[in-house]
Amino acid sequence: MIRSFLTVSSGTLASRLLGFVRDSIIAALLGAGPVADAFLVAFQLVNVVRRLLTEGALNAALVPAWLRVRDADGAVAAAAFAGRVLGTVSAALIAASVLIGLLMPLLITALAPGFAGHETLQLAVNDARLMLPYLAFAGPVTVMMALLNAQGRFALTAFSPLLFNIALIAVMAVLLGWRQDAVDAALILAATIGIAGLLQLSMLVLRGGGIATPLRISFDGEMRGFLGRAIPGMIASSAPQWLVVAGAIIASSSPSAVSWLYFANRLIELPLGIVGVAMGTVLIPEMTRALRGDDPAVTAHAESRGLELAVGLALPATLGLIALSTPIVRMLFEHGAFTSSDTAATAQALMWLTLSLPAHVLVKALSPAFFAREDTMTPLTATLKAIVLAIALGFLLGHWFGAPGIAAAIALGAWSNAFTLVRRGAETFGFSIDAAARRRLPRIVVAALAMGGLLWLATAFALPAGASAHGLVQAVILLVVIAGGIALYGLFLGLFGVTGWREAVGAIRQNRAA
Repeated sequence: MIRSFLTVSSGTLASRLLGFVRDSIIAALLGAGPVADAFLVAFQLVNVVRRLLTEGALNAALVPAWLRVRDADGAVAAAAFAGRVLGTVSAALIAASVLIGLLMPLLITALAPGFAGHETLQLAVNDARLMLPYLAFAGPVTVMMALLNAQGRFALTAFSPLLFNIALIAVMAVLLGWRQDAVDAALILAATIGIAGLLQLSMLVLRGGGIATPLRISFDGEMRGFLGRAIPGMIASSAPQWLVVAGAIIASSSPSAVSWLYFANRLIELPLGIVGVAMGTVLIPEMTRALRGDDPAVTAHAESRGLELAVGLALPATLGLIALSTPIVRMLFEHGAFTSSDTAATAQALMWLTLSLPAHVLVKALSPAFFAREDTMTPLTATLKAIVLAIALGFLLGHWFGAPGIAAAIALGAWSNAFTLVRRGAETFGFSIDAAARRRLPRIVVAALAMGGLLWLATAFALPAGASAHGLVQAVILLVVIAGGIALYGLFLGLFGVTGWREAVGAIRQNRAA
């Protein structure tokens, strides 16, 4: 599980880093004004669908169902089942894309009511319609990635999203050199998103052909039952994105607030992607096999290691982002049309939004226990409650505190989601945490707090000393501080007896040998 986790995390890390490059160029190209707000609302819609479908979310329903058919009826029946899923999902998304395109003005008004009566609404509608072809490609990409994950072929699915960001970065580099008008640049960039989806699908089909044959469209009882389980699971798996959409609905009435929240959320998505997506991709197949084997010890081991990885990676990332929020935002986004005031506003939103990170990762660690039992309704209910709470609190806190208040409402919604899953899991089947996890978890928390305290000291004394230096020098100093924090955290983990480099490398080699 550690080796698979690292494979998925490495691919996700590479994709997120390219995403930072992409968003840095978007900030320089569009800034944080009406054009950027319009583009980012439209792009957020595509991002929600992309995350909902392609980044591990479909594992929630497809992986257990595919494994059940393969174990009961063999590989040929599993391939036929996958072919029906692939054809049906693709056809449904093509039809949905056409319908959404017709209703796009109403949809954008619902997602960003503050745009109504302004030119920003039409800009967002135009951008979103140009992005719609991506949704048609997202269907087959979704199914292919989930099937490859079920077969343990994590590397291909982990690294295929790189093509999405590479295509966008290449087009934006040309637009920066061309010095195109911001409105026209946004339209060209929106049209590129569909091409990026086609590139990703082409790679998956070329490398994973034959795993879903024959291709058929079917809405029989079996397929309706599968979709009935899949749709709630996909919505629940994308809880972080839905909460940000809820925040954007409220922020749309404030100029530039959508952009500030978007760029702040991008920094949350790096650790969330590395930990959360990897856990959702790897843990669901692991726990499904453990439950089908009726082995409580294996189930407890999977749940315990997943919780350790969640806390051990999310907590230090949370403390680090809070301590270094302003210098990180300045280094990544303060270029071109993105001003110093935008940096200050984005950093304030980031500090509050970061508090949602442990909750999001905890949800990613807890949800596989429900999905592996083919229970997608409990996570869905928890997600819907969290969205309603975030919107209600967002209106209040946003009115009083602006974008930081909306970010705080998103964080509270995330914790509501996590607490609901903890309570429901304890009531229905109970979580099995082994003795090693009970010993390690408190020590992980202490190690993260120690690292966070040292980073705060570095922010207070080391970074101000280089404030007058060249931007490149400031970036190097910041990277050194971040690398030092990671090294110190690893040192504390070793000193507290949690783990060490030799133990981690040994576990990876043992899994590779197996």
